Amino acid sequence: MAKMGRPRTFDRQKAVVQAMHLFWEHGYEMTSLSQLKANIGGGISTPSFYAAFGSKEELFNEAVQCYLETYACVTDSLWDDEIPPRDAVELALRRSTKMQCESGHPKGCMVSLGTMSAPTPELAHVVEPLTASRSRTLQGFVRCVERAIAMGELAKKANARSMGIAFNSFLQGISILARDGMDAADLDASITELMKLWDIEVCQPK
Repeated sequence: MAKMGRPRTFDRQKAVVQAMHLFWEHGYEMTSLSQLKANIGGGISTPSFYAAFGSKEELFNEAVQCYLETYACVTDSLWDDEIPPRDAVELALRRSTKMQCESGHPKGCMVSLGTMSAPTPELAHVVEPLTASRSRTLQGFVRCVERAIAMGELAKKANARSMGIAFNSFLQGISILARDGMDAADLDASITELMKLWDIEVCQPK
């Protein structure tokens, strides 16, 4: 009779979260298999790693999905039509900035930092979900501006795409500033200044 494999002695979902933190901190390419084996589940063997996750790439895919279903939800307000457009934009910016500066996980945003996670063309397919998420966030900002124009809150001359890119660019840059240790209060104050771009385009009463 063939011997049964050694049962897993770790919490698989917890291991995925631990792997997510490693990929978030170091990126896909710079996170080694040795790091993953040593840091997830209290340390596992190579056979156990492949039995549990299949490959480094498959584990990365799970880690990305875990991030998108949790931390990335800070920008969900961009798609909530129950929230006024300006409030939706400001809420997404403030929630994301707060999350990126919190302790308990790597600084910055795994989605934004994904541009450096797998920098070679050969690995571009690995980070496609992160690329798609960045694109969706930009669309969300543009959508909020378009909604405000349609509601008469913003002037018809307002350029929805340009404004959306401005808000999105600010959010992408937060990751670098958070990694550099920028104070969260300073970043939050800068959002107040950024929102003046919106207020400039507000329709004036006739």
